[in-house]
Amino acid sequence: MGDTHGNIWEITHLELVFRMILAVVLGGSIGIEREWSNHAAGFRTHILVCLGSTTIMLLSIYGFSQFVYETNVRVDPARLAAQVISGIGFLGAGAIMRNGNMVKGLTTAASVWVVAGIGLCVGAGFYMGAILSTCLVLISLYVLNKWEKHMLLHRRPQQVELEILDYPGALGRIASAFGEHEIQIANVTMRQGDESVGENDMPTMYISFSLKLNKQEKLLAACEGISKMDFVLSMEAATFQMLRKQIMNSQGGSLSI
Repeated sequence: MGDTHGNIWEITHLELVFRMILAVVLGGSIGIEREWSNHAAGFRTHILVCLGSTTIMLLSIYGFSQFVYETNVRVDPARLAAQVISGIGFLGAGAIMRNGNMVKGLTTAASVWVVAGIGLCVGAGFYMGAILSTCLVLISLYVLNKWEKHMLLHRRPQQVELEILDYPGALGRIASAFGEHEIQIANVTMRQGDESVGENDMPTMYISFSLKLNKQEKLLAACEGISKMDFVLSMEAATFQMLRKQIMNSQGGSLSI
């Protein structure tokens, strides 16, 4: 809200500073949650997006106040703001990554987009909308994220990717290891490796497993056992880190296998 006792097209320096600082606080509140979750767009990115959209909103409303009373000029405070909504898409697209059949970063892209909206609210002086939106976003990112993981823990298949030597019986030994830990294999995809390894030029193979399981701890134990097999060259690094993080979160920070 500008100077309510004077010209509505003017804003005091104190109000200008307050809106920009509020944009930093609200944008940073959402960004720090993304930073803790190790996502591409984190603390500083969200601050810059929120502060930038606030600045553009302030410019749109108050930056051209000297032309308001010109007869041939039509003032539209929402004109620049409308460009922010569509223009922020390039940042969101940069946060989205595709890894095989998995797409990551959609939530972070959405948080960047909503932070731009929060910044526009702050710039326009719509404080209640900005603060309420920030609270709801934080609830969605933190509280609902834990609830979603808990609800989908037994429904969503887990993906495990390996590079192995094309050794006779290798696939059977891997499948047996999963079976010993009561893990069901829902789907398997294989493709030939690009090169041979070792003195005997043993061909390599990439295998991707889609698994159904009851407990994450059993999958972690199975993966650790499989990774020690002599014909396994590599296992997707993110698999162990992701599983350990999920198990520690579900157990309140402790992990024992």
